Amino acid sequence: MNKTVFALSMLACTAPVAAQDISAYMPGEGEGIVYFLPKTTLKVNIIATRISYKPGDLCQYANQYLRMNNVSSEPETYWEIKRVEVCSAGVPDSTKAYIIKLKDKSAMGNVELTNEGLIKAINTSAPEEKAEEYVLEKPQKHENPRKYMTEDILIAGSTAKMAELTSKEIYNIRESKNLILRGQADTMPKDGASLQLIIDNLDKQEKALTQLFAGITDREDKVFTAYITPEEGLENKVVLRFSNLLGVLPANDLAGEPIYISLKSLAPIPVMPEDKKKKKLEGAIYNIPGKGKVTVSYQGKTCFEGELPITQFGSTEVLVDDLFKKINTRVIFNPETGSILKIDKD
Repeated sequence: MNKTVFALSMLACTAPVAAQDISAYMPGEGEGIVYFLPKTTLKVNIIATRISYKPGDLCQYANQYLRMNNVSSEPETYWEIKRVEVCSAGVPDSTKAYIIKLKDKSAMGNVELTNEGLIKAINTSAPEEKAEEYVLEKPQKHENPRKYMTEDILIAGSTAKMAELTSKEIYNIRESKNLILRGQADTMPKDGASLQLIIDNLDKQEKALTQLFAGITDREDKVFTAYITPEEGLENKVVLRFSNLLGVLPANDLAGEPIYISLKSLAPIPVMPEDKKKKKLEGAIYNIPGKGKVTVSYQGKTCFEGELPITQFGSTEVLVDDLFKKINTRVIFNPETGSILKIDKD
């Protein structure tokens, strides 16, 4: 939920406007709207897949009857890294807190902030932020193979006989599908929809019976997140660890192998001149973020590489107060970086 501050009513753009007083915020000094500019933190998301294998009741006959090699008779659970993503996230920078001391006929009377106090908009409303979403793989529902067993299979006197009869039923299902697809079945479906329905049903039966030999493998994705403070010269920092048996682990858990992150500034950090530091702030202060190249690696292989906005590698500027005095100016900020997204004027 956004926090919107309506401090003073907006006047017509032709009316005289009082000068705006914006300064660095000191607790207990003055009244007005306090806002923060963000600093960047790197949000590292690791999507890992938990793979669980359960052997089928007839697994020992998989090669004999279905020519399925390397079918294990032992249950197994292990993890794989599916994807690594890094994005910039904004958090309030305590060194960049400012107060808009509103006066009569203020031209910045409508200021929209996030719940954390980061500035979002002046004299307008910022668009709704879209939450990041991942399409995560989840375990699928498995059919009960007993639903598709014939009477002969169910009354078989031994596991070996059951395996033989089940394999024959699987081959019969495959033959039925082939006859239908070739148009050679004694009774053909009347239309395409009926044909697809029959094929889907035969596929379901074949899959359920085959799992008695091949076993069942379930895959489930989970997202693990870590936050890293960017800094110049960040190289091969352990962000998390990974184990095939245990999955994603904290950076200090030596049971897993390290996942490294490195950051390189793509532009030198600007140094503000002394005369500019002492200059009075007259207008809305905002960030001009720099850029950094982020690399994440695991076992010597690059998992992620990209360029991201980094406010610590940029500078701070002022949107001059004169811009708000004579016209109705609307500004939308990026709350993640503190940069200006859009400026509208009447």
